[in-house]
Amino acid sequence: MKKLEPLAWVGPAVVLIAAVVIWPVIEMIRSSFLQISRFGVVREVNFPDNYTKVFNSKDFADIMVRSVIWVVAVVALTVLISLLLAQLFNQRFPGRKVARWALIAPWAASVLMTAIVFKWMLDPEVGVINLIRRDLGVFLNDAFGIEPSSIGLLGAMGGTSADQLGQASTAMPWLVFVAVFVSVPFTTYALLAGLATIPADIYEAARMDGASRLRTYWSITLPLLRPALTVAALINVMNVFNSFPIIWAMTKGQPGYDTATSTIFMYILKGSDIGASAAMSVVNFGMVIVLTIIFLRVSRWNKEVA
Repeated sequence: MKKLEPLAWVGPAVVLIAAVVIWPVIEMIRSSFLQISRFGVVREVNFPDNYTKVFNSKDFADIMVRSVIWVVAVVALTVLISLLLAQLFNQRFPGRKVARWALIAPWAASVLMTAIVFKWMLDPEVGVINLIRRDLGVFLNDAFGIEPSSIGLLGAMGGTSADQLGQASTAMPWLVFVAVFVSVPFTTYALLAGLATIPADIYEAARMDGASRLRTYWSITLPLLRPALTVAALINVMNVFNSFPIIWAMTKGQPGYDTATSTIFMYILKGSDIGASAAMSVVNFGMVIVLTIIFLRVSRWNKEVA
């Protein structure tokens, strides 16, 4: 009986994992082999037609490339900004507690709510961001006779009257910005936790050896921070690849599929062909695994810190 005692502890977790993770994955794969109406009626086995429909879509290649770029851009910017913020908040300065609490706000708020707020702010008619851009353009034109569209950032954003979310060239940078905005708090706190585990004695020894701050950070802080950094970045890779609320709330993947990632494409397919949507889900699942393996290999997560 003693050999079975551990089952009382791990059994509920195993059942939960099977019910929440394994069974949905099996159902997803099974559904990708079937022809299912938009009302959920199973008509017949449809393998490999669902996958053929997905792969032969004229937008499929662009969507998958865009998905990878989306993940790399958001995760890279998030990690870079979080490293800087974590190092800053790890120092003692007046108002540090208030600053740390303020950092939680984008994380505590609903991602969907945040995306909707930014969509309102970018409304071409009444959005506060566009109103500021418009007023700035009028001021520059009246005061200096400068055409706003000829100014660097304003020109790149299409002038003062452009619909920022109506064209892919300006919508994607804003989508990346919002994704980074909501991802930075978690990543920063994960890195702060990692910094708290580094013994102060190591820094004292580095100072005694005459190491500069940059050298200390590069040779001591970053290597010892690697476990926390790897976990935070890996969680971000999976979350960002499967991210749905930000893009759907702000652009719905439009115009066309120009701002759609594979997750958005999968959801759009669900409205007309559940089987094809399930096939796209399987492709997404495979892509997450591939990206995770690539990331773990590049990060050399299982190598000992020298």
